[in-house]
Amino acid sequence: MPENPIITFENVKKQYEEDVVLKNINLKLERGKFYTLLGPSGCGKTTILNLIAGFTEVTEGTVTINGEKVNDVPPNKRTVNTVFQDYALFPHMNVFENIAFGLRIKKMDTKTIEEKVASVLKMMRLSGYENRAISEMSGGQRQRVAIARALVNEPDVLLLDEPLSALDLKLRTDMQYELRELQQRLGITFVFVTHDQEEALAMSDEIFVMKDGKIVQSGTPVDIYDEPINRYVADFIGESNIVEATMIQDYEISFVGRTFECVDAGIAANERVEVVIRPEDLVLTTPEKGKLTVKVDTQLFRGVHYEIIGYDSEGNEWMVHSTKKATVGEMVGLFFNPEDIHVMRIGETEKEFDARLESYEEE
Repeated sequence: MPENPIITFENVKKQYEEDVVLKNINLKLERGKFYTLLGPSGCGKTTILNLIAGFTEVTEGTVTINGEKVNDVPPNKRTVNTVFQDYALFPHMNVFENIAFGLRIKKMDTKTIEEKVASVLKMMRLSGYENRAISEMSGGQRQRVAIARALVNEPDVLLLDEPLSALDLKLRTDMQYELRELQQRLGITFVFVTHDQEEALAMSDEIFVMKDGKIVQSGTPVDIYDEPINRYVADFIGESNIVEATMIQDYEISFVGRTFECVDAGIAANERVEVVIRPEDLVLTTPEKGKLTVKVDTQLFRGVHYEIIGYDSEGNEWMVHSTKKATVGEMVGLFFNPEDIHVMRIGETEKEFDARLESYEEE
């Protein structure tokens, strides 16, 4: 945890009449990092953003920015700015006036405004667009204007509420690179909201995975992908093969009627657990060489790999990502290594999960 966080939530709850949308949220955000709140619609991620911005009030708990409690501080007094999903640009103003709007509200002098706007236009590669009407801008250009309008106020924190959702796939990918590079260059804290797991994995220093008003798991993209805490996270972050299993003893697990070596320990003997193996960790081989045998049901070419679906003798579905082609209807073997098996305890809290992972590292 950061020693001097720029933002903290302590036991924060948000409730609208009988509807509890945030439940006991605790988090600390470090300066100069890219954070992503990830989850489906209605999980509470935008509510967290609104609480940081001051657009809504905390029901219980404390929010601090730069070490100061801001529960009752209005949005215009907070050192944060927001880029909205629809950009919220003023259609009757040109690019320059959209960006300068916040500075004029602060009653800055004309020369300072011109210098600051020129600087942020150059940063966002929009020099020469000062007099362009918003209606004449492309989706990517409008997004840059929205970001420029936020950055010109020199915020400590930039909040981004699904700003890429309206863009086409190619532009969306390009803007992911641009946003990440911009954040690293400026060194300010970005808090990004999305339901797109690929977006979160590509851009973030740390991800908070949310469900039903709670933070289910937090960590780096690699941590979240390689060590999901439960079925929900494993399913939400990437493609997963998940089966029920029994922990025989330390480093030994049983699933689909066979016993395998694994790298997990500290779980009770014969405890019921779940196992996740990522599709890219399964290697197609002959039935004789495979640790599992499946019958190929479907195969799709995804450009960089084939996506193969097969079923074992117990009816479990297995997805494989392979550069090797299979034949629908044939029996194939699936090979994997002990470290490819990730064991998930049922009902384990993030605190218990982290303690278990730390115990592995100490051994």
